[in-house]
Amino acid sequence: MTPLASEWQHRFIETNKIRLHCVTQGEGDLVVLLHGFPEFWYSWRFQIPALARYFKVVAPDLRGYNDSDKPRGGYDLDTLSEDIRGLIEALGYTRAHIVGHDWGGAIAWNIAQKFPQYLNRLVILNAPPAQRLVQEMVSNLDQLRRSWYVLAFQVPGIPEWLIQQNLKEFVKRVFQEQAVRKGAFSSENTEIYQTALAKPGVLSAALSYYRQMLSPWNWLKDWGQTPNPITAPTLVLWGEEDAVLSQTLTKDLDRLIQAPYELKFVPHCGHWIQQEAPQTVNRELLAFLRQI
Repeated sequence: MTPLASEWQHRFIETNKIRLHCVTQGEGDLVVLLHGFPEFWYSWRFQIPALARYFKVVAPDLRGYNDSDKPRGGYDLDTLSEDIRGLIEALGYTRAHIVGHDWGGAIAWNIAQKFPQYLNRLVILNAPPAQRLVQEMVSNLDQLRRSWYVLAFQVPGIPEWLIQQNLKEFVKRVFQEQAVRKGAFSSENTEIYQTALAKPGVLSAALSYYRQMLSPWNWLKDWGQTPNPITAPTLVLWGEEDAVLSQTLTKDLDRLIQAPYELKFVPHCGHWIQQEAPQTVNRELLAFLRQI
């Protein structure tokens, strides 16, 4: 276990007509940590105690993951963002710092554009806005090659069945083999992820994120609309050897942001940045979030 894990609290919080399981620690201004696929709150195990020295830290299992509710629907970005908006309110806050990785980063980008009044500072770890990823998949063969799994996940039923039949190998391949810093994932770590993914309904829910992302309805409803500019100070941290997301996704992100903006690459680091380089990420988070 990581330092100060004994001080973590597990609780369920009602938001947007569902219950989210959350791990919380600390007091002060609110920091919400949003995980990606195929993770859960545990991916922030190194950040929670470090940030809790100065903030109230909340790391939820996103809708459908681990011990959170797993409804049949609601896996579109706007509903997922409403989950987090409601979480902030349920905790008695009006604003929060939001830190998101992978899918959690896509949700964080969306919150910054749709609910700016709830945001203090925004930190993104290896995650483009969802619309940017789809555009890049269409126009960039390299990113399409990296994102082949997004298309494979569109087939109903079969991907979750195949993953379930080979869950141990899937988890090992996703985490250990894709990591640049191989020591980041012990066999104990991967077993913990495997247990969380094996819970009933989790795989179907997790893949629903990708199915909603490419749903024609979700694109038609925003067709022709220019995304709202982001007005929160923003930090983007990017493991520069990410095998899943190309560095080209970081180009021109400053055009989306009408606020102080920093982009920092972490060398010799892959997609799982907060687990591969926890000390670097913690240092950057604290320096950025504690600015007055």
